[in-house]
Amino acid sequence: MTDFKDLVAAQTVNAMTADIKSFLLSPNGIRTRSQQIYQRALDGATHFAIEEEKIAEVTDYVLAVIEENYPDKNVPYHSRWRHFEVGNQAQLQAFNALINDMNALEKARLGLDLILPSVLVDAGAGPDWQYTSVNSKTVGRSEGLGLASMDMFLAGYLSHEGKAATTAPGLRAMTVEQFAQAFKVTEKNPLLGVEGRVELLRSLGLAMQAQPKIFPHQRPGDLVDYILQQYRTKPTAENILHVVLTCFGDIWPGRLNFTGTNLGDTWAYSPFGQAPSAYIPFHKLSQWISYSIIETLSNSGIEVSGVEALTGLAEYRNGGLMLDSGLIRLRNEADAEQEWSPASDIIIEWRALTICLLDKIAEHIVTKLKTTPEKFPLAKVLEGGTWAAGRKLALEKRNNLTPPLQILSDATVF
Repeated sequence: MTDFKDLVAAQTVNAMTADIKSFLLSPNGIRTRSQQIYQRALDGATHFAIEEEKIAEVTDYVLAVIEENYPDKNVPYHSRWRHFEVGNQAQLQAFNALINDMNALEKARLGLDLILPSVLVDAGAGPDWQYTSVNSKTVGRSEGLGLASMDMFLAGYLSHEGKAATTAPGLRAMTVEQFAQAFKVTEKNPLLGVEGRVELLRSLGLAMQAQPKIFPHQRPGDLVDYILQQYRTKPTAENILHVVLTCFGDIWPGRLNFTGTNLGDTWAYSPFGQAPSAYIPFHKLSQWISYSIIETLSNSGIEVSGVEALTGLAEYRNGGLMLDSGLIRLRNEADAEQEWSPASDIIIEWRALTICLLDKIAEHIVTKLKTTPEKFPLAKVLEGGTWAAGRKLALEKRNNLTPPLQILSDATVF
């Protein structure tokens, strides 16, 4: 017979485990753990020094970029949709023609069919890959990946029926050869991490097949109905992120696992000791997926509140802004000459400082624009914004778009 004290103890442990898991999969967890590393940097205990007196200067630089890109201050969200707005927008026009006669819900469903796989293949392309789209616009980086992914979608590569849609069987059938053909990858046009991108797409298909109650039609668009069932007509941004993290957590390869849960973009920071106290979450791609889902729903009349609760994106454009502007600096300049794993302490620190400084810059921007975080959330600060400013500085500093720190990536993190 189970002792009552043992039962209470077991329930307490289970509750604590659930609390830790919830914390690590939340914006609050991202900010809290990042702030702990920020304090270590202020104390001189990280690879970086922070020059806080430059925050106002960097804010002004970002505001100038916002003024240049969006003089009317009507800044959209930093979502995948921005990367389809290149050249003459032939792909976007083709997609809009496809959804023209659909009702609002089906437009949103097909939007998620497009957006989810497109975000998953977006990690850094490398400096040498370019894509010539159907509109004859040749671009690389995120815009090139965006156009290539939309062409792949429209051509029916992601559906087992060969039509412009995304299905679990279609994703699971994707081969490296098919992907390389769609993205025009050759020895002379190399794309980083092709295998990693294909594996993410396959894993997305597997995740949907493993959750038939959430994905009854085996397509990403089923999330529209699931979100509305769970949250009625008033989902929040944190609700969206929770859905993304819980539904797709298992797609991330080789990541930390806590009591059977894949923690995704979460990394063990050695100075903090043992797990789970050492776990630092960022959830960069999951939050970008969330921002993209939020815009997709909004385009169909389903408004999502609380967008300001999500964090900035800890990736090399925003992180590059912090380093290239001098807001943070390496204590050992030789560290810039090495390549670093995403799991290394130096990259974890870089990303954590980026999260904290994005919040500080956003606070200054909101004040200077005489607006509110609700009206001008981080999703707009990034787009206006810090991501564009990071890219601009990278071009000025190195005459190319490479980040100031070199990352060994399998195309599933950045």
